[in-house]
Amino acid sequence: MNASFFGEIEVMARLPEADPVRPHPLLFVHGAYAAAWCWDEHFLPYFADQGYASYALSLSGHGGSRRRDLLDSYSIDNYVDDLVEVANRMPGEPVLIGHSMGGMVVQKYLERHTAPGVVLLASVPPQGLLGSALGLAFRKPGLMTDLNRMLGGGHPDPAGLHDALFHQPQDEAKLMRYYNLMQPESLRAIWDMTLFNLPSPASLHRVPMLIIGAEHDNLIPPDQVEMTARTYDHEAEIFPGMGHGMMLEAGWKDVASFIGKWLERNRL
Repeated sequence: MNASFFGEIEVMARLPEADPVRPHPLLFVHGAYAAAWCWDEHFLPYFADQGYASYALSLSGHGGSRRRDLLDSYSIDNYVDDLVEVANRMPGEPVLIGHSMGGMVVQKYLERHTAPGVVLLASVPPQGLLGSALGLAFRKPGLMTDLNRMLGGGHPDPAGLHDALFHQPQDEAKLMRYYNLMQPESLRAIWDMTLFNLPSPASLHRVPMLIIGAEHDNLIPPDQVEMTARTYDHEAEIFPGMGHGMMLEAGWKDVASFIGKWLERNRL
């Protein structure tokens, strides 16, 4: 893994070791409370092995990127600017793959820019977080408390982190490593995704789009993923036996393989 900086944005990269290199690089956008590291665990090396130049950025205030001390000042539009800054420096026009909040950032990016294709992975729907947040408050009030604690700079209970991200069993040492890598999220960005800066689906550039969800996702449940798919006139693919953190679940390779086949079908 090579971690470098595009300006003040941390970018992790895994590059193919041999030809042929695919026509488009892949650029992965993480969700709330995370950073580029979540993609480097499995997805970046997997797709590099498939011939893709694979990159993941840490949004401002996340990971090693600029000014974590200003985290609460960052908006979704700031995160879109980060994505534009990195995409413009790619060795070709990138396919964008966004998870959770990262999926919202990708949708907002498409209001002003185009892309060869996008993958929305357990993405915040264009209607925002309100529906999933209300459902979570009723189904898992303890998990909602943990997420609010993280917004305030605290850490969740490790069991709460498992509830938030996983359905499949996780090795305890690995879970604790993820626990220590998680971080607070911008309150401003959370409000943007809830009410104040939602995408305008009619304004989005229409590009090849793959929409994926997880059967046991406590944060963005299947009905929210299917709502996203209906909005964009697509079908959702819901993976059985998985939770929100599909790129980190034990069955991550099933998701990666599915994305890879979609990329090939679309000649991306």
